[in-house]
Amino acid sequence: MTGFLADESCDFAVVRTLRAAGYDVLAVSERAPGARDEDVIRFATSERRILLTEDKDFGQLVFAAGKETCGVIFIRYPASLRSELPQRVLDAVKRESARMETAFVVLQPKRMRISSLPKRGAGKPT
Repeated sequence: MTGFLADESCDFAVVRTLRAAGYDVLAVSERAPGARDEDVIRFATSERRILLTEDKDFGQLVFAAGKETCGVIFIRYPASLRSELPQRVLDAVKRESARMETAFVVLQPKRMRISSLPKRGAGKPT
């Protein structure tokens, strides 16, 4: 079963919902509050966990800076639909967790985009 690391920006209701469904979810807010994004992505990778985040900076780290990752789920939900978010994430994970382990996923209301991760080292300046 896939493990997850929830960034501090991730709605904690998502963490509770995934845990209640039996998923292994670590939360940065419980383990290392205030950790830098680079440290969060490094920890997720070293623990072989998919990163759950609402922080667009992780897209920059993965695609522009070429940081290695075991998958990222970038959540983009407006305040008006927050009540749907935990169940939407759970449904997406149940359906697509195997693909998420090697992808950058953008999860929005009524839409999920799964993109392949860049090859390791891609995007790094030479």
